[in-house]
Amino acid sequence: MYTNFPFVYRIDPYGFERPENFDYASYEEFFSRYLGILTRRAIKWSKLLKGNNGVPKSLKDMNRTFPDNVQFRKTADPCLQQTLYNVLVAYGHHNKAVGYCQGMNFIAGYLILITKNEEESFWLLDALIGRILPDYYSPDMMGLKTDQEVLGELVKTKVPAVAELIDRHGVMWTLVVSRWFICLFIDVLPVETVLRIWDCLFYEGSKIIFRVALTLIKQHQAFILEATNFPDICDKFKQITKGAFVTECHTFMQKIFTEPGSLSMMKINKLRETCREKLLVQG
Repeated sequence: MYTNFPFVYRIDPYGFERPENFDYASYEEFFSRYLGILTRRAIKWSKLLKGNNGVPKSLKDMNRTFPDNVQFRKTADPCLQQTLYNVLVAYGHHNKAVGYCQGMNFIAGYLILITKNEEESFWLLDALIGRILPDYYSPDMMGLKTDQEVLGELVKTKVPAVAELIDRHGVMWTLVVSRWFICLFIDVLPVETVLRIWDCLFYEGSKIIFRVALTLIKQHQAFILEATNFPDICDKFKQITKGAFVTECHTFMQKIFTEPGSLSMMKINKLRETCREKLLVQG
């Protein structure tokens, strides 16, 4: 039924090409249920934002930004590569301490796809980098490294069997979750799910990243524990970001607020202090 799907359906609403093995039937079933939720959420956000007009070096990565998105191709009219370039250059001048860092192109690219506006994308990028994510994109990426270690500490208390497996095989957390943090789940989870995560990220702050990561790990604990070696562990962590659990974004978002249990910013900040000190000592 879906083998000769028209070209327009092979491109998702955000411009990304769907893979050859994309399950159109399952996706349509999911989206028919999700559309009502999406509409209600759009109304909520519209009410929330009404009356608030404020938005709470070299670019070698330009050609590698979303090669599977038709709106970023040089043949597109308009081509969003130029818009992306403008936003990143402007941000580099605005925040000279950060300039341009790997991963920022994907974050800015997503913001442009959603807002269709350079200025709004710029200020949202500034809110993420300057306020919400602590030192993720500084030259030494200390905040990013710190938060990956914080996740490891949280897993020790909330999913100890997985933490023991990771330690036993000498796997560094950066090898299995770095893209989760640096790209905020872009190209890791489905687009609709990423956008729902970002809604919460802007509203509640960086602890949402830990809630998502812990939910993925806890929900797939038995599957991860089947791993018997280093490459197998890395493969398991890739597999847990696929499938129905992450596609059903509304259910998934409900899970991230129940599955990890209590997770306060006070606890996260204490762990950040400890992990940062440890990283500084290690040099």
